[in-house]
Amino acid sequence: MIDRKDLGSWMDGAPGEEGYVKGSALGLPATGSGSVAPFWRRPLALVLDWALCLGISALVFDGAALADLVLFAVINVLFLTLFGATPGQFLTRVKVVPVRGRSPMLLRATVRTTLMLLLLPAVVYNRDAQPLQDVVAGTAAVRL
Repeated sequence: MIDRKDLGSWMDGAPGEEGYVKGSALGLPATGSGSVAPFWRRPLALVLDWALCLGISALVFDGAALADLVLFAVINVLFLTLFGATPGQFLTRVKVVPVRGRSPMLLRATVRTTLMLLLLPAVVYNRDAQPLQDVVAGTAAVRL
């Protein structure tokens, strides 16, 4: 569950604090593999995943809009649970890892994907470069 401490991190200060290393509050390294993924990789991975879903939907479901969303959600939950990365994230060398709590990855992936479909949580970040869906799910997007 989310407690007050988790939500308080959004008020801890500006993202550009001097000397602060993104991901340090999550126990992630400052650079290299396992460090916070650069911002540009995440939207690019999202675009690649969405294009894959649109292509599959066009071939199998004649491009029905609801099928696009359901397929996107299923691919995200399935691939995050099994591999820790969606096809687009794999291509952009990003992986989603748990950073707090003990809930199973299936639950984390479901929560993360549901919030991502709402769009607003995806554009709200904390000082560790975590979008809101990652904060709620207890995950972080890191470099492979």
